[in-house]
Amino acid sequence: MPADASRHALSGERCNRAGVAALVALGLTGMGCDRDEPRPSATEQPGPDATASSASDGGTTSRAPSAEATAPPVPSVMPEPRCSPEMVKVTPGKGRPYCVDRYEASLVDDASSRPLSPYYAPSRKRAIAAYTTWSTQRLEVGPPAAREMGLPELPGWQRTTDVVPRARSVRGVWPNGHVTGLSAAAACASAGKRLCTPTEWRVACGGEAGQRFPYGTSYVAGQCNVFREAHPAGVLHENPSIGHDDPRLNRVSLRGKPLLRKTGDTPTCASRWGDDVIYDMVGNLDEWVDHPRGSFAGGFYARSTKEGCDWHTTAHGNSYADYSTGVRCCAEMP
Repeated sequence: MPADASRHALSGERCNRAGVAALVALGLTGMGCDRDEPRPSATEQPGPDATASSASDGGTTSRAPSAEATAPPVPSVMPEPRCSPEMVKVTPGKGRPYCVDRYEASLVDDASSRPLSPYYAPSRKRAIAAYTTWSTQRLEVGPPAAREMGLPELPGWQRTTDVVPRARSVRGVWPNGHVTGLSAAAACASAGKRLCTPTEWRVACGGEAGQRFPYGTSYVAGQCNVFREAHPAGVLHENPSIGHDDPRLNRVSLRGKPLLRKTGDTPTCASRWGDDVIYDMVGNLDEWVDHPRGSFAGGFYARSTKEGCDWHTTAHGNSYADYSTGVRCCAEMP
């Protein structure tokens, strides 16, 4: 019997001993004996219909992965943390970066955003007390020219409203004096900020180069608004040690130039951080820092100091204020 005929003859029946013997005799032992269907020949490859049928029957079909599946994931790019626009990023040699106000604070009422007079305490009772006292006392002390100098206006709404101060960092305005350490902390908190620690303040003052002065390593007269040639209480009262709640003190001028300057008006007194600068950390006004016993730093315009960023005092508690005490805020990086 021809081999092809024998294959077809045996394809529909189960293997038995006789069938096996016949296969052996014909040399067809390579043929399976547990299948009812013949195997396709080498030239009979499954067509597209067969592939589709196997997939529909629950079989698995191997496909090449798509380009999207094999592409590596694109890493998400996190934006670089930035300080708010009115603040400067300070990057210390050790520790995390933080933000510092570019300018000394001017204060507003937190509820209404109305500016508070920079010449009075940000407290209704203290402001009224100073206004009342010096309305008469200015006529009793000091030389004739000083007695003729009137008091700055105390806005009517500030006399009737118990305010919560909020600190702003703005160029070209008069910074607020007469600020207690408690009011300074409250003003920063209302702005979503906080007082600087003494270490943060000192690092920020020295700039990226870590200098003793905002402008360099040695004292240079006139670079910052400090160690001025006159004391305002000496001008008005003929005694630098009295009358420090006088609202007129920060309005005193000498030869036509104000002793206190507007924020940013001393460009040579700039602590540099990268492409940005912080103004007036030495001079202009003393600045409260976060200290349990009370402390302010930097010196004010008439303070006789050549210590630069190293100057600070703990001589007054947090409830103290006079014409020289102001504030600058710090904040965490976003």
